[in-house]
This record gives sequence, structure tokens and C-alpha cells, in this order.
Amino acid sequence: MGRELYRLEEELAARGIRYIAGVDEVGRGPLAGPVAAGAVILPTGFYLPELADSKKLSPVRRKRLAVQIMEKSLAWAVGWASVAEIDCLNIAVASRLAMQRAVVGLAIAPEHILVDAFYLPGIKIPQTPIIGGDNRSASIAAAAVLAKVARDELMEDYDRVFPGYGFARHKGYPTRDHRSALAILGPTPLHRRSFRLKE
Repeated sequence: MGRELYRLEEELAARGIRYIAGVDEVGRGPLAGPVAAGAVILPTGFYLPELADSKKLSPVRRKRLAVQIMEKSLAWAVGWASVAEIDCLNIAVASRLAMQRAVVGLAIAPEHILVDAFYLPGIKIPQTPIIGGDNRSASIAAAAVLAKVARDELMEDYDRVFPGYGFARHKGYPTRDHRSALAILGPTPLHRRSFRLKE
């Protein structure tokens, strides 16, 4: 991916915009667990060669990158939308809510936001929605890494609270093992009732 991943941030920085936040969410597709969103403001000129779409990274590389991002970013935050909010609002609205919360949680107010695919209503900051943003923007890719690591760690914790479902392995996604456990054990409070839990 290389330097091309940093082009959007470099173009904005060339216009004098210093605080550029990348925002992305993870966890739209699972049958269980909340949706998480990351927001990251990277320093101008920041370059992390390993940075890539979080879905293409191994868990070990993702965790290592997350530590580097948290250490070197100007500001970062993770926002959440609960299972109850997903069921009440729908997954698209809940995803935007998690992203809004991540932006509001930043210690530095961004001057511009790069968002993966969405426009965030209620945020009075210039925004650029970017389809496939985690492949086209370093700050969006960094935000996705933080959100993915945070959500994976939460689902690993839930694996101990709700044994037998395999949350540590599949993180709530609709794998064959997960659906088998659901058929035998039934849903937990962690399961999204608005999703089709049975095949």
C-alpha cells in the first residue's frame, strides 16, 4: 500500500489543515456484540509502513500496530453502540452513532474528518466520506485497527462470561460453530435480536 495510503492526508495538510481525523467502524456483520468505531488524528508526516486495511492484518500485527498508533497519534478514541441500540435503531444508525461518539471522544477537535463510507450527521466539522476508506486513507486505516483490536478484546472477555459460544474465536460473526452453539444453547443478552439468528 505504501505512501499512496497517505495521499489524502497530505493533500489536506498542504491546504493548511493540521488536525485530520480518520474514522471507521467494525462489527456491522456479527450476530452478537456491540459495534465499535475508532477515530484517530495522526501527526503530519506520520508514516507507518505496516499500516493496511485491518481485515488484511493478522491479530498479532493488528495489536502491535494499535500500540504504535496509540503512542504516536496526536489523539485517538474508540466509540461504541450497544446491542440494545443496534436492535432499537438498526445497524447503520448505530454504526454512525458509534463513529460520532469516537469523534466526540477525541482530546483534540479535528479540523476535517475522513470517514469510511458514511457522512456523520450532527458533527459540525467538514467531512469527506470515502468508499473503501481503510484502503485509501492512513488515518481511516489506523482508526479501523484501533476499533478492531478494541472490539476483539471485548469479545474475548465475553467468551469467559458466556462460555460455549466461541466468542474468542469468531468474535460474534456468523460462523458455522457460532450458529451451532446458538441452536443448542439459545441466544445470550449479547445477541442482536434484530438480526437473523437462525439459518
